[in-house]
Amino acid sequence: MILLLAVLLAFSNSFCVSLNAQVSGGSLSGTVTDNARAAIPNAQVTLMNVATGVTRTVVSDVAGFYRAPDLLPGSYQMTTAAPGFTTQMRTGIAVDVGASLVFNVVMQAGDPARVVRLTVSGTPVDQASSAVGGNVSASTVVDSPLNGRDWTQLATLQAGVTGVQTGTAQGGGNSQRGFGAALSISGARPDQNSYRLDGVSINDYSNGAPGSVLGDNLGVDAVEQFSVLGSNYPAAYGRTTGGVINAVTRSGTNALHGSAYEFLRNSALDARNFFDARIPPFKRNQFGGSLGGPLRKDRSFVFVDYEGLRQSLGITQVNTVPSAAARQGVLSTGSARVDPAISRYLQAFYPLPNGPLLGNGDTGIF
Repeated sequence: MILLLAVLLAFSNSFCVSLNAQVSGGSLSGTVTDNARAAIPNAQVTLMNVATGVTRTVVSDVAGFYRAPDLLPGSYQMTTAAPGFTTQMRTGIAVDVGASLVFNVVMQAGDPARVVRLTVSGTPVDQASSAVGGNVSASTVVDSPLNGRDWTQLATLQAGVTGVQTGTAQGGGNSQRGFGAALSISGARPDQNSYRLDGVSINDYSNGAPGSVLGDNLGVDAVEQFSVLGSNYPAAYGRTTGGVINAVTRSGTNALHGSAYEFLRNSALDARNFFDARIPPFKRNQFGGSLGGPLRKDRSFVFVDYEGLRQSLGITQVNTVPSAAARQGVLSTGSARVDPAISRYLQAFYPLPNGPLLGNGDTGIF
């Protein structure tokens, strides 16, 4: 029996892994006291997400302190109950991603069956954190006109955030950094930022911004909200000396909701570039849909999202090529013999100029 327990203990220890703190939601904390500011221990603080009906209950300690971490963004109802005191119910508490809200509860002596209802108006102040940053709400993410529907573009709405460049495979992006939008947050380098989705780092292989070969981050309809932290953020974020972009995905609710869409861009609606002899072909289709709802009311939920991108783009480039005279060996500095074996490669790789000749006429614009 002892040998069996030892084997089981060794087997379980072999699968133990260390877990790092992940900050994906918000938190509520505070103290529960009476009129004389004396702490009320063992008071039950129940938080209910209005959209999902999911509740979480925490208990105050001997000092009357309570804390509810990792709350999904949304509107909450907080109920505080303790023996010998009237029950308090607060509604309209808005929890944002990464927020640390403080609500101190002062309870009145009386019948616990009596409920005092309070409504929180305005935006609560984040009193528990000294982080400098801001939040981008779900309505801003979905309703803002975004070229390519890249939600990280909205980070530039916050103070101290500057777009450095957007690299793409066609536009000559830095292949050593990746093709995501490069952002400077509070003066830091783009590769010093941390991008998190539901608490998991999504930086690319070079610690740069995430992004497809087109430089976009898809899934606008799947992002509930995100925060941009520029400085003084808690050590729980870690792994960065720049800014933090912390996003949270959507969740299903007790109500069935969804969307379907397609966005089209076409060169038929574009103007001709100054350097274009004709408008280059360009077709972009972004399409998809989302659906969320309850699997079991007030208990479990599902949310799915799909977004597809199809793009065909012609790019105009200005190059310098040998003129017709230079191909025959007639140069401004004199004549030269052109090897016939080389002549066919000149025709294959260097087309004739279709623009003005340059300088002495040996080269021209194509």
